[in-house]
Amino acid sequence: MFGVDRDGLTNQTKYQSADLCRYKILRPGMFAYNPMRLNIGSIGHLPTDQSEVLVSPDYVVFACSDQIHSEFLAYLIQGDDWNSWCVAAGRGSVRTRIYFKDLATFPLRLPPLRYQFAATNILGTIDKLISSLRSQNKSLEAIAQALFKSWFVDFDPVHAKMEGRAPEGMDEATAALFPDALEESELGWVPKGWRVGTLTDVALLNAQSLSPRNPPPEINYIDLAGVKANVFDVPQCYLFVDAPSRARRVLQEGDCIVGTVRPGNRSFGFIATAQNHLIGSTGFAVLSPKQHWMTAFTYLCATRDDSIERLASLADGGAYPAVRPDVVASTPCTLPPDEVMKVFDGAARPLLDAIGANSEQAQTLSTLRDTLLPRLISGQLRLPEAQALINEV
Repeated sequence: MFGVDRDGLTNQTKYQSADLCRYKILRPGMFAYNPMRLNIGSIGHLPTDQSEVLVSPDYVVFACSDQIHSEFLAYLIQGDDWNSWCVAAGRGSVRTRIYFKDLATFPLRLPPLRYQFAATNILGTIDKLISSLRSQNKSLEAIAQALFKSWFVDFDPVHAKMEGRAPEGMDEATAALFPDALEESELGWVPKGWRVGTLTDVALLNAQSLSPRNPPPEINYIDLAGVKANVFDVPQCYLFVDAPSRARRVLQEGDCIVGTVRPGNRSFGFIATAQNHLIGSTGFAVLSPKQHWMTAFTYLCATRDDSIERLASLADGGAYPAVRPDVVASTPCTLPPDEVMKVFDGAARPLLDAIGANSEQAQTLSTLRDTLLPRLISGQLRLPEAQALINEV
């Protein structure tokens, strides 16, 4: 049987039957909510491909009657009314929580079941579109990383030429750029004539910082918690005077950001387009390619699994293990001739740009969903009007 810990339903672990007494069972038609994590809104639905899962005792499990659609209740708990009520009903000064018995006192205003299903269908359609875009991005990212690994880690084109074969999926002009021999280096065997270096050879570290002397009136802020493995939340808009003190890293198109606090959490991303005054946390190391054709190489080298694992192993500190930004910039790499890197950028950069376009569309849909959610839940918005807004997007 699978179980979930207090951090959410996505962190699934196998549990033995002896553990059943410590966990609650979540079955189809139910959903779980963690009242100890009010600031996150920790809600989980049962995956459709499983008959049941176990959830941490920190969660309360809701089983809905025939008067309420379970998914409608799940969306209702993400609305403003619920959040406002939780703030008022929360207890504790250090760690706010809601006691299980208090959850039953939340006043429900339920529309007819027909409306519940229709509203849920609209919101669910948006969530499915977001999920589809993110699934496409995972595939595109995997393709780009596989291409980087083939060219600059495994050196597949070189090995093919050494064996008298034509490199797969490569035209003659591109194949001619690769040598047909390897030579020993401090990183092991590398293509003959290639250099060994670090990301500082291709990128600048933290090239631009926001100056408090002449700041913009507003900024769009990306925090460490707002990006995970190149999946971005919608940037938070702040007046500069109200912005967090860590909002200092100026982000430009083509930049790569890598989280330096708990780097194993994979808080990294590619800035495909930089909206006006896009600012990142000082918890990021920002790598700006020195030449535009170094963009894909920089991002894919900095964020490949081995690079992130290296940072995680070097992180030190008790509560907040971290690395210095220069440790990110010192990530070792094998440096090809410029012509090879230019051809690679021509092949990989369109994949990164497509990921960026999908991410922007997903953010637009997320904003639309968050706008529609309270109005649909409260009945303030007519269903045809909501569907028309989706069609426009």
